[in-house]
Amino acid sequence: MIQKKNWLITFVVIMTATLFPETLFAQQSPDIKSETAILIDGKTGQVLFEKSSEEVMYPASITKIVTALMAVESGKMNDMTKVSKKAREVDGTRVYLEEGEMVPLDKLVKGMLVNSGNDAAIAIAEHLSGSVDSFADDMTTFVEEEVGVKSSHFTNPHGLFDEMHVTTAKDMAKITQYAMKNEQFKSIFGINEFEWSGDNWDTTLINHHRLLLDYDFVTGGKNGFVSKSGFTLVTTATKDNQELIAVTMKANDDQIAYQDTLALMNYGFEAFSPVLFEKGTELAERDNETYSLAEELTLFQQDNQTVQINVNDSGKLVSDTGTIESVLDSEWLSRSNVEAEAAPSSKDVTEVAVTTNEENNTFTLSSELIFYIGISIFTVIMVALFIGRAKPPKRRSRTFPY
Repeated sequence: MIQKKNWLITFVVIMTATLFPETLFAQQSPDIKSETAILIDGKTGQVLFEKSSEEVMYPASITKIVTALMAVESGKMNDMTKVSKKAREVDGTRVYLEEGEMVPLDKLVKGMLVNSGNDAAIAIAEHLSGSVDSFADDMTTFVEEEVGVKSSHFTNPHGLFDEMHVTTAKDMAKITQYAMKNEQFKSIFGINEFEWSGDNWDTTLINHHRLLLDYDFVTGGKNGFVSKSGFTLVTTATKDNQELIAVTMKANDDQIAYQDTLALMNYGFEAFSPVLFEKGTELAERDNETYSLAEELTLFQQDNQTVQINVNDSGKLVSDTGTIESVLDSEWLSRSNVEAEAAPSSKDVTEVAVTTNEENNTFTLSSELIFYIGISIFTVIMVALFIGRAKPPKRRSRTFPY
């Protein structure tokens, strides 16, 4: 009977693996321990995973991504910057600038991102906006108007704790995605080590983001910590032409932040397949305008999900997998005028464009039939085994001597 039971278990496993491999071997969503997290596609902004990603949090030193981005986009990276007393005396990690020292803005940005120098952040802010307070206001305005995020408010350039210095994981992902489109920022963000020579300190700076040192697919990152924020981490990665951005916030220790990030990256690279939408795909017509794709668009789906794209009521391109809706970058959407008499009313429902892999559609349709066949076979086997067990065993006749 034991052999028969083992045979039955083996049969069920084989049947499940054969008929439904996507169910047996499907990549499960990662169990993220950080309080909030998000994983997005770096090219489109499609959200692949999120956990409380819109919850307002304290960012700590990942704030410096915004400071670095503003410095790069200022066009003043070759400027010489004079270090103030305020920069010299700031708390936390530093690159040990001296009051009155003259340092190129480019060098300060590298010292700030690689070694998390708070003194470098102060020097950058004062050079670009005249004061830390003015620069903080400029930071908030910049991410709202240029990046398009609405839940961030900054009071300093370095991320030291302030009750009003807040952001979200989703905002930081979008800010990082925006920043990575700037090639100068991108090259600095991926520096592993940097030779530092200053008036008071000569050394080799080693990037504080450990994954950047240990994994070839990691292309950039910034870590952060203050007691109120916990451990925060922003990471960019590229593999097989797929770009990912992961943000984790408020982990209890740095190991959790790194483990969560690796789990997210593994999930993003392994659990999804690409879905292609062709350039020129028409999405909607309204208010005398036709909405269509400006470029070929690649999104990602998991298992047998169907990825849909449409234009929402605000005129933004949106993707929907049935579980996660994402507002995609506006650069993928184009508008063109149509003749007024041919255009539908603005009250018309936006047309939805749907594209899936043909192979996935074929499997989905046939799997229904296979499912019933599998259930039938399984039922027959179970009935046969039950009948076999129900038969009384034959007793052997034995003669015993009196």
